[in-house]
Formats: sequence, structure tokens, C-alpha cells
Amino acid sequence: MRPLPPLSPSILALCFGLLAPVIQAGPQVPIRLNGQPLQPAWETLAQDRFAAELELTKGTLELGTGEAEHKPLKPFQRHALSAGDRFDFDVVKPGRYRLLVQTGDDANLRLLSSRQSQEPVEQACQPWNGEAVQVPVAGVFEDGQRLRDAYSGNTTIVKDGKVELTPAPGSNGLLLIEAAGGRPERARDWRNATVYFALTDRFANGDPNNDRSYGREPDGAQEIGTFHGGDLKGLTSKLDYLAKLGVDALWISAPYEQIHGWVGGGDKGDFRHYAYHGYYALDYTQLDANMGTEADLRELIKQAHARGIRVLFDVVLNHAGYSTLADMQQFGFGGLRDGMAQYLPERWTAWQPEPYEHLHAYHNLVDYDHPAWSRWWGKDWVRAGIADYPVPPSVLVDPLKGSLAFLPDFRTESETPVRLPEFLRHKQPTRAVERDGYRVRDYLNEWLTTWVREFGVDGFRADTVMHVEPTAWAQLRQQADQARRDWSEANPDDPLAGEPFWMVGEVFGHGPEISDYQSNGFDALINFAFQQEVAGAASDCLVRADKSYGHYASLLADNPGHNFMSYASSHDTSLFSAQHDLERQRGLASALLLSPGAVQIYYGDESARAFGPTGSDPYQGTRSDMNWSEHTKPEIAALIDHWQRIGQFRARHPAIGAGRHQQLSNQPYAFSRVQGNDKVVVVQAGALVNR
Repeated sequence: MRPLPPLSPSILALCFGLLAPVIQAGPQVPIRLNGQPLQPAWETLAQDRFAAELELTKGTLELGTGEAEHKPLKPFQRHALSAGDRFDFDVVKPGRYRLLVQTGDDANLRLLSSRQSQEPVEQACQPWNGEAVQVPVAGVFEDGQRLRDAYSGNTTIVKDGKVELTPAPGSNGLLLIEAAGGRPERARDWRNATVYFALTDRFANGDPNNDRSYGREPDGAQEIGTFHGGDLKGLTSKLDYLAKLGVDALWISAPYEQIHGWVGGGDKGDFRHYAYHGYYALDYTQLDANMGTEADLRELIKQAHARGIRVLFDVVLNHAGYSTLADMQQFGFGGLRDGMAQYLPERWTAWQPEPYEHLHAYHNLVDYDHPAWSRWWGKDWVRAGIADYPVPPSVLVDPLKGSLAFLPDFRTESETPVRLPEFLRHKQPTRAVERDGYRVRDYLNEWLTTWVREFGVDGFRADTVMHVEPTAWAQLRQQADQARRDWSEANPDDPLAGEPFWMVGEVFGHGPEISDYQSNGFDALINFAFQQEVAGAASDCLVRADKSYGHYASLLADNPGHNFMSYASSHDTSLFSAQHDLERQRGLASALLLSPGAVQIYYGDESARAFGPTGSDPYQGTRSDMNWSEHTKPEIAALIDHWQRIGQFRARHPAIGAGRHQQLSNQPYAFSRVQGNDKVVVVQAGALVNR
């Protein structure tokens, strides 16, 4: 085969060539304190994300060298970063701060106040000698009251405002103290939710017959971006496992129909990247065949509800999936460049690059100015920069109308009524119906809330929230609330009928603080600060989390209705187990599960799931297969048991997530959480090792 004609990199980028930003050695952001330059050591968090610790005295911190008007730098808030910007921050409280910088197409920065670990490390993490400890509990429990350590099951009596207990072997020096005896029913509180995020395709394979739907194939190599077989039946089969972890909400990757084919993966196009993760939607009204059937979804939700577990869908309002050779051929949209058909096999998706090419080279075959692109989503639906479609601006210029990673950006702000996209008008099967007067967001909201009305989905985790207009999110929430009421009325015997809908949003880099997003439909936002500020240090010993715990609990107590969801690992940041040893993975259980506010376990946090093959995309390795085969290993079984004990304790006590926090002693470290008549005391006698 002779070489294909070249296509310029700029055109590749315009036509969703998935070109990654240039990787820098570190962010080029000049930093000065009171006019003196600072040269911090940068930590690489991911391909284009960096962090630096700053020890600041009183004065003025300056970031950037722009000559334009200086912008105020607000702690914990995300600030877009472009050439010529300059930010000023008045340092009123001296101390340690953390600067997070993201480069590339979505460049931004965020300044955090590091509240944890003000004490020297050698004082913060004292080793435990294995002996009994005395703990002050006055003001929480009364003299003569019998208490129980939920970890070991041992009991004791309060005497002179104190109790004496010995932490169980393998507990990491923990005492989880609660009132002994009967446990009255307590109202569930989303501030105490334990959400388990399972990337469905990588979690459990319940039906191998659906593994190769739509002609999807394994690549026979590392299977970095292919479908691995996880499905809804697999999730259902593991609900008892999740219940033992104390999980009361299951967040699953978007199960609706994704693009059928692949795009070139990573910067180097070194693997076939399918939509196994659920973020490349094709038809919002159908389940993806790899996920299973509608009967499978109904059974998952029925069985989850029977165990008190809510089911959350991951939803995307910002963008559709890429075009692929498979979908172009099947649905008849787009077109090839003159003479290029001879380079395609009968099944276009089976195309192979030449040895001197990579997988991005398939764009050389495609004519992105062909008039038949109107048969795809259409110019009234998305910005894509092809044919006569609108060209999306840079997300730095306009985060609402810009294109993320060259994905086709839905025109959710448009007030113009639109017809169904042509490919959906002819696609079978689909439930997409032409609606008079519907705008883009009206269709999307109807499609997404139908899963609530018809199947009883309990909530949404909303993707890329900052890149969609707040009014669109508010409309989605309003319609979801009505859909939830309709479902409850039609299913009065379901254990969770009558419960309100819940929606948590991903605003990248957001911390636990209040923001306007929660006035536009969101019950909570993901707390990115926990991963950076708390998880690693507190996994050594909990005392390092106390300042953050106090701050989190105060935010909740002082702001009724406020919530956030903390995490330590995720699919698009990093995997805790890839950076820490098994002992810290045990410590993470207490650091995360005893944190105020909702928390999210990423599948395998509890079993030290390993980082997987990643190619030229550093995030793919965070999405490895769940390590079920390792669960019988003694060290992994013990780790899971440790997570289960703490998770069950959290599940019994809404005060852990929603109560007021008070430190009771420093050595041993002890704190109380109190919400009404629900009271607990947590003690860590000391770290097993002195780190």
C-alpha cells in the first residue's frame, strides 16, 4: 500500500484528532512573594497537572508577569490561566499553601490553604506500643454508660469521664467507640453517604455474551482502551459485597449507548480507544449493548434498593462522542477523501495503520468538509469545526462554548428549536422522538430524566459541570425531581420510593467550599482538595487530618443544605495505590471513611487494585480491571476486612459525616462527632510506624 496523503496537525486537531497538549517539565508561572522570586519544587500529578508547596509569610503573593490589570487570586477557587495574566494574593495568615497548576488547553490554577500537618511530622505520628489507652469521653458519653469498640467488639464502662480500651490487632490502632446495646433507627443523611464509583466495564463481567457488541473487538495487546466485559449483571452480582463495605450509593459509568467504534488513543495513537468509560455518547435513549438489557438495569436497581443502595448514573450534558469509522459506515454520515475508499477494508473499523503510522492516521482518509456531515449531529446541535458546523472557541476564551479534547460541544445555550439529528431519525433502535419547539438542552434533559422516570435511577453524577450553563443544570434538576416523583408514585412498594433525587457535580479543582453551582441544581460537588491535602498525610495517622476534618464539619454545620463528596482515587486524576504502600492503603480507609461529608470509594481502593497498562495516556492505568482474583490473598483479604469494619461503622452513624467535630485529646488522638442523639468517638492510639 502506498503512503496516504498527509493531513496537517492543525486539521487533525480541528477534526478531533485527540492531539494532547505538549508536556512541559513544569508550569512556567513566575512566582514572587513581596517582590522576591520563589522557586518551588514542582510535583507532577499527571500529564499536565502540577503542584507546589509554598511557605508564605505576610505580604503579597504575585503569580504571572502580565502588564494587564492585576486579578485577585481567591483561595480554593479555580482561575483560568492564559498568557499575560497576573494574579495577586494578600497573605494575611502566614503558613503553608499549595498551588495547583494545569497547563494545556484548559490551563488554570488554584491556591489552597494547607490546614493539615501544622505540627512537625515526628510529633504528628507517634507510634503505638500495642498497649491499652485511656480516652477522655466526658461531654459525649456519661459516667456509667457502657460503650463498645465497633472494630473489636469489646465493651467498657465510662468512669470519671474516661474509658480504657486496647485497639484490636490489625486495626491500625483504631478504636471506633459507640454506645453499646440497641441501635435506634436514624434518618439517613446524604452528608454521611458512602458512594462507590464502579467503572462498569472494568468491574465485573456478568454476561460474557455481550462483550463484543456492535463489532467491538479486543486489540490482542494490552487492551488499554478496549471493552473488557463488565456489565450491569456484573454489578448486580456484587451488591452484597458493596453492602458489606457500608456503601449506600453506587455511581456507575454512563450505561447509555456509546459510539460503536474507536478513536486513536493517547498522544501517540498507540491504542484503540473505545467508549468503555461512558463519556462518548451516541444515543442517550438506549442502553449500550455491552452494558446489558433494560431487564438487567431494572434488576440492578431493584436489588440495590432492597439493600438500601441508591444507583447514580454518570451523565454528560456538555459533549457527544467522537465520530468513528464504524459509525460513519453504519449510519451513513460524513465522507471519505477522494480515492481513499481503496485503503479501507470491507468493515471500516478493521482498518490498520501502516508500520510507519499510528492510529491517528485514519483521519487522513476522512473528508471533514464533506456535505454528508449534516447527517451526523448537525450544525444546530454541536460545535465541531467541520463542514459548515460552528468552530468552537478555546475553552480558555469561553469555557461554556469551547471544546474539551476536540469533542463535539453541545449547543446547550441555544434558544433555537432544533430537529432530531438526522442519524437519530433513521437509527434503530432508538427512543429519540421529534419534539416541536425543543432546544438542544430540552432533548438532552428529556433523554436523561427518562432513566429516572422509567427505571428509578436515584441520582446523577454530572460530568464537566463548569463547561455547561448553570441554567441548563437547573433545568435538568427540575425535570429530574419531577421524574423521581413520577417514578415513586408508580412504584409505591419500592423501599426507596418517596426519596428525593440527588445530584453531585464535577467542577474540576473545586474544594469543599460553598459555590453558586449548588444554587443551580446540585446537592454537592466533588471535593478535589481531599485527595491533595488530606489523603496521603492522614493515611499515616489521623491527627494530620484534624484541621481539615474540623473545617469540613464546620462548613456543613454552619451552612444547612451544604454538602461535598471527598475522594482519594479517581479515573481522571490518580490511583492512591499507585503512589502508596499497602499500609497506607489501610490508613486510607480511616482517613476517607471517617471524613465529614459524603465520601467516594473508587473501585479497588479497598483492595489495593493496581495501576494498569496506560500507553501514552497517563489516566488509562487508573481504570484497570477490578482485582477480584487477589481478594483471597491473606494481605488483601485483611485489607478488605479493615475497610468493611470502618465502612459499617460509618453506615450506622450519620454523625460521622454530618455531625459536629471536636478533638478530645492529642495523645492518643481522639475526636467526637455528634449529631442529635447520635454520638461517636474515634481514637487512633498511634501509627503502627513512625513516618
